Amino acid sequence: MNRLVGTINYAARNAERMLYRANDHTRDTVRIAPESMPIHDGRARESTLDCNGYQIVSVVMSPGTSGHLEPATDAACALIRDLCGADRVVATAPPVHRFGERSDLSGQLDNSRPARFAHVDVSDTTALAFSTRSCPDDLDHYRRSAHYNLWCVTSPPPQDVPLALCDARSFAREDLILADAVFDRDGEDLWTMESFVLAYAPRHEWVWFPDMQPGEALLFKTFDSDADAATCVPHVAFDNPLAPPGTPPRSSVELRFIAYWA
Repeated sequence: MNRLVGTINYAARNAERMLYRANDHTRDTVRIAPESMPIHDGRARESTLDCNGYQIVSVVMSPGTSGHLEPATDAACALIRDLCGADRVVATAPPVHRFGERSDLSGQLDNSRPARFAHVDVSDTTALAFSTRSCPDDLDHYRRSAHYNLWCVTSPPPQDVPLALCDARSFAREDLILADAVFDRDGEDLWTMESFVLAYAPRHEWVWFPDMQPGEALLFKTFDSDADAATCVPHVAFDNPLAPPGTPPRSSVELRFIAYWA
């Protein structure tokens, strides 16, 4: 089967500046506009980072400091460097573990619930600021920077709440709406960054990778300063209509990286 029909939660187009929180979603102002969309089997089509904005890769998983499976950061940096041909790749944050809502761990760790509306992690303004902040000291200047999210499943197939990716060739810039991502803890808002949420358009092409195995990972862009390459990939968690009752809740881990070309 090359596609299924799933519900994609978009952001409603409105004049308000929307925001969403990492932990306390009861105070989010993103208005959800669900749409039934065909979601294509990503294994049935070829994809590359600079054309589609995403690619499936293999990683070696081992228990991290939290006890949950995660890929080694140094190995992931080397993988991304080899795939995209960058001169340097740096990790920008610790691994983020997420768990489907049916898991006892969902919401128990910081920022540990699936993202339930289509979004891009960073806006262009935020990404450029992060590129400057994370640039290695021995890199005097760079001509290009690109941000990547490495998303790995840590639960066996099938995944009840898989990740859907919007092909970078299928959306327009006017579909991206600026929003504020608020990082909160214990009821206190700690810091905010600008990101994008995605509004519906019928031309969007969504893909997913069914029955991902631990050791498989999705690598996708969230920003690229090269205007001739795919710039970013909106993404969202969705309920898998093919998952049978009793499917173990999805668990996953994601890491974020910035690549630099000298």
